[in-house]
Amino acid sequence: MQAEDMESSMESPNLEFEYGDTDMLTAELSELYSYTEEPEFALNRDYFEEDFRSHARGRRWIELTVEEQRTYVMSLLDALEVTDRDKRLKVARAILYLAQGVFDECDTEVDVLHWSRHNVFLLYDMGIFTALLELLSMEIDNNQACSSAVRKPAISLADSTELRVLLSIMYLMVETIRVQTEDDRPEWRAAREAFKIELGSPLYNGEPFALLLFTMVTKFCSMNAPHFPMKKVLLLLWKTILFTLGGFEELQEMKVRGRERLNLPPLPEDSIKVVRAMRAASPPASAMELIEQQQQQKRGRRSRRPLVKQDSLDTYNERDPFKNDDARDEEEDPEDTDSGIEGEVDPLDRDVIIQPPPPPPPLRPPTERVNFPKGLPWAPKVREKDIEHFLETSRNKFIGFTLGNDTETLVGLPRPIHESVKTLKQHKYVSISEVQIKKEEELQQCPMTLGEEDVEETPTEMLYLGMLPNLSQYVIALLKLLLAAAPTSKAKTDSINILADVLPEEMPITVLQSMKLGIDVNRHKEIIVKAISALLLLLLKHFKLNHIYQFEIVSQHLVFANCIPLILKFFNQNIMSYISAKNSICVLDFPHCVVHEMPELTAESLEAGDCNQFCWRNLFSCINLLRILNKLTKWKHSRTMMLVVFKSAPILKRALKVKQAMMQLYVLKLLKIQTKYLGRQWRKSNMKTMSAIYQKVRHRLNDDWAYGNDIDARPWDFQAEECALRESIEKFNSRRYDKNKNGDFAPVDNCLQSVLGQRVDLPEDFHYSYEMWLEREVFSQPIQWEGLLQNP
Repeated sequence: MQAEDMESSMESPNLEFEYGDTDMLTAELSELYSYTEEPEFALNRDYFEEDFRSHARGRRWIELTVEEQRTYVMSLLDALEVTDRDKRLKVARAILYLAQGVFDECDTEVDVLHWSRHNVFLLYDMGIFTALLELLSMEIDNNQACSSAVRKPAISLADSTELRVLLSIMYLMVETIRVQTEDDRPEWRAAREAFKIELGSPLYNGEPFALLLFTMVTKFCSMNAPHFPMKKVLLLLWKTILFTLGGFEELQEMKVRGRERLNLPPLPEDSIKVVRAMRAASPPASAMELIEQQQQQKRGRRSRRPLVKQDSLDTYNERDPFKNDDARDEEEDPEDTDSGIEGEVDPLDRDVIIQPPPPPPPLRPPTERVNFPKGLPWAPKVREKDIEHFLETSRNKFIGFTLGNDTETLVGLPRPIHESVKTLKQHKYVSISEVQIKKEEELQQCPMTLGEEDVEETPTEMLYLGMLPNLSQYVIALLKLLLAAAPTSKAKTDSINILADVLPEEMPITVLQSMKLGIDVNRHKEIIVKAISALLLLLLKHFKLNHIYQFEIVSQHLVFANCIPLILKFFNQNIMSYISAKNSICVLDFPHCVVHEMPELTAESLEAGDCNQFCWRNLFSCINLLRILNKLTKWKHSRTMMLVVFKSAPILKRALKVKQAMMQLYVLKLLKIQTKYLGRQWRKSNMKTMSAIYQKVRHRLNDDWAYGNDIDARPWDFQAEECALRESIEKFNSRRYDKNKNGDFAPVDNCLQSVLGQRVDLPEDFHYSYEMWLEREVFSQPIQWEGLLQNP
């Protein structure tokens, strides 16, 4: 067995990938810049040195005292306010050079990161971020730049220079301050907390900073500002949300605190730790192996030799004395020739090989028993409604009537049912969402007696409040960008041009330049997918924890904007190639490119790429997209049926080839929820997948996922389910956020003078057209006054 394990690991080694909020800091900083922006590093340095020379009198930046550095930053801050656009850009480039870590005065990458961190905290302390925000707002509202970009046939880097410089400084500030290190000074920790509160609060024109970036995304997608550097906007938006709302570990802590507040029992396990401890299952066989195995299978049927199955997906070696008999039975079953949807060969399960009949095994001592696993990774869960459904079925069967939602009375039920109910109650899990839904129903039923809900002003709540009026636009814009950046998308004339901040002014003329640009474009798209997938997942998770109906409205907008088929389309590619793609040039990555001498690039060195086993960002994106798909379809019958209708099973099964435990877990979850709808033949042909689901996915004790039941006959009424959900969401929003709420119960003012004396806000241009309005709406309209005197 050890030899077999070694062979399989040689064929497809485990991916040493650790999932987290972000990649390493150097990788996150390098992804901010396109390779075509490389000449701008020297430009930033030159503008800084030109200005700094007059202040420093021959000294270097790293030789100045902190006070002298503060004085110089103050002079830059004053210079940012000049009216001359070109001068402002030069000063902004000098500030960007400081944020990049004055790399010309450093010898190593570590020094660059050290000085970048020091300078960023200094810049924040001096109020640079607020000044940059004002400049950014000016650039967004710059109609002249927008109109000239719309008219241009081809947009390049030069069209977005000012925006790119401003967004780069802001990104460096957010990302550097967000990341905590052990040697942070106390004043830096205080600055981090202050910056976090500032970004999450509605301090910028009465809305959080993230809303400004969302506005940029929608403006870009509506083709009104095609020169916006979308990659930088999306990266900054993702990191702002991550910083202000918190990452996955903070989410877990918030969930624990939320359960404590609601007096719910603690979580059965820490999901992050469980997933990290999981082992990946062996990948499916290749196409060539399948063909050989089928040929051997035919020969084996003629010779009537017993078949021995290789348990490639089993995480333990179950020595079953009846396995050969089962295999022979399966061999003789003619139905086994069908393998899955669309007539595809099922690579995961059809790995049957012929071996000569083994000699009879010697009698083994009792100690050498079957090696069962120590335990399943997840504690089983049962919902309250599952217990109610179980008791309702049992009472109908044994007594002949039901008791509604009563889960305590067991009179007249046999002893085994008592034991079953006891076991179910031991594993009962009440989620925060269920408590929130119950409370919302009470508030809807008794608006007067229960009064107004006390809503805590959390960063998530403030963000939702800001996003609510234009939520569908934001979701559609993000999905448009995701579609444009997906590797499976075909270039269309009407699609969005997301390459405005990567294409140079002069297109490449040599093969080497073309190769470099090709790598740069692919890398650019991968980074956009990474940012959008992480952003959407964070929003869904935070909104779900804040209030379930906030999560549901975002989910519904995603579903209505075709997010489910979009993600399936994304996975309908050679996923192994995508995860092992080498679209990066290490020597051009920041900060390596500004510290070391640049070697000569050749076509061979570009083709070779880096030596990494996989691309971190692509694997991260795939896991995020699978998690989003899980969130959209969990407990939603109509959306699960969408997975079946779009034939997602073969697509998802191909994704199991990636030997990474977390990715396999989310693929198996998606397969589990639809197995009962795929038919007996599919389950029979995919027993290895079923086995993997059993081992890796959490059990719901009375869930009939592994076999078809009367649930198959349930009508699939997508519209009715979604409309009912939409009604609940709208009631929640109107109760909680509508300014004119409880209009039916508000006192009516019957006094003519006070009603006429109320101040009415009229548009600014109303008095210009008032006389025309009076003529059109009042004087020219015939009024039948005698009609008022007649009885209705």
